[in-house]
Amino acid sequence: MFITPAYAPGGSLGGLFGGAGGDGGMLMSLLPFVLIFVIMYFLILRPQQKRVKTHAEMVKNVRRGDTVVTNGGLIGKVTKVVDDDQIEIEIAPDVKIRQLRGMITDVRAKGEPVKDESASS
Repeated sequence: MFITPAYAPGGSLGGLFGGAGGDGGMLMSLLPFVLIFVIMYFLILRPQQKRVKTHAEMVKNVRRGDTVVTNGGLIGKVTKVVDDDQIEIEIAPDVKIRQLRGMITDVRAKGEPVKDESASS
């Protein structure tokens, strides 16, 4: 009864910012999504791909005599490379296990001592 309808002007800003002018409004509404994707690519996806590539290279170069750490936390010495996806690890004297190469977390060089956390503090 006392309220009158309000009409937005469609002339001066309509072309670029999405008034009555068409494609510019769609560009401005999609711009945040494009920016989010670009930020996610550089902060999340790209470093993850690099990490996967270095892990695959490390696992491929495992040799007999290397000390390895598995995903389960076992530390042992590689005694035999069974095939392309399995290795044999000695975790204690006369205790050998078979492990998938993909389950190796870290490869340590021969003779590298285990880093002691309490000694560095």
